[in-house]
Amino acid sequence: QVQLVESGGGLVQAGGSLRLSCAASGRTFISYRVGWFRQAPGKEREFVARISWAGGITRYADSVKGRFTISRDNAKNTVYLQMNSLKPEDTAVYYCAADPYGGSSVKYDYWGQGTQVTVSS
Repeated sequence: QVQLVESGGGLVQAGGSLRLSCAASGRTFISYRVGWFRQAPGKEREFVARISWAGGITRYADSVKGRFTISRDNAKNTVYLQMNSLKPEDTAVYYCAADPYGGSSVKYDYWGQGTQVTVSS
């Protein structure tokens, strides 16, 4: 069993930056793919970014490409989401999730509780 805890959210002005962290406990998730998702009020949860277990493969939603960077430090059991040039439309609760299977289809079995990101205009 893996527990995920997000941190680093907060209030920032448009154009600013935040770095979110997703720390795993319970067992190492070095072999897991990890993704970031977000959910704004009244909207569906949406994919933001994903990173492979070794960190060599990353994927981003078009809306964040070029502004957000996902990375991981397996020695620290932590995945990061660096968010630059933030926009008000990035305001949402951000969740990290882990896929322990590594198959051709991504299946997230573990989710964190979320961290609020609010971008003011």
